[in-house]
Amino acid sequence: MSQANKIRIDVISDVMCPWCYIGKTNLDAAISEASDLDVEVKWHPYQLDATLPKEGLDRATYLNRKFGGEAGAREVYDRIREAGKQLGIDFNFDDMKVSPNTLDAHRVILWAGGQSAEVQNKLVERLFEIFFLEGGHIGLDETLVEAAKFAGMDGTIVEGLLTGDEDKDKVRAEISRAQEMGITGVPCFIVDEKFAVMGAQPPGQLVQAMRHAIAERDKNG
Repeated sequence: MSQANKIRIDVISDVMCPWCYIGKTNLDAAISEASDLDVEVKWHPYQLDATLPKEGLDRATYLNRKFGGEAGAREVYDRIREAGKQLGIDFNFDDMKVSPNTLDAHRVILWAGGQSAEVQNKLVERLFEIFFLEGGHIGLDETLVEAAKFAGMDGTIVEGLLTGDEDKDKVRAEISRAQEMGITGVPCFIVDEKFAVMGAQPPGQLVQAMRHAIAERDKNG
């Protein structure tokens, strides 16, 4: 594929964000639709709640704090569940027991990106599945190690790195940069390092953004 058809999409996302899972599903569909383009996806961190403890917070307590109780949460999640169904995502909010701190998940995603975009993308997808479909705890080291191995990473190395503070500051700095850019919600797609698409937009809009970015690049030489 020619260099002219290469395009990069930087996704700012949090793996505890259901709209980010929907956004990734739409992005995957957009990439399939625009099969003439050579799309490279890079994942970048964001934390919806960096105050959560390492062990996470009981889900009921978290929902009460965030939505003011079960009724408020149900209203929000019913809308997300319906949006997911249309894409084949069967959100399983009832089995979620813990709201996790995702800092360590973002560290593993960062390390996966150092291996390859394919490994990173596979890891992100698996973390979404564990949390939203299986009710798993993606803040636990053992969960992250298993997800890393599934994506093709060396589990022993990941396990060792997670016991220390490797790249915590780097992840936090990336999140701070996103906030300084004015990003207050995720997902956010940065297309060709120039154009931002906010929210879990449908595949057609993402394809349009990619083609627009390439047209602008060609026009400006």
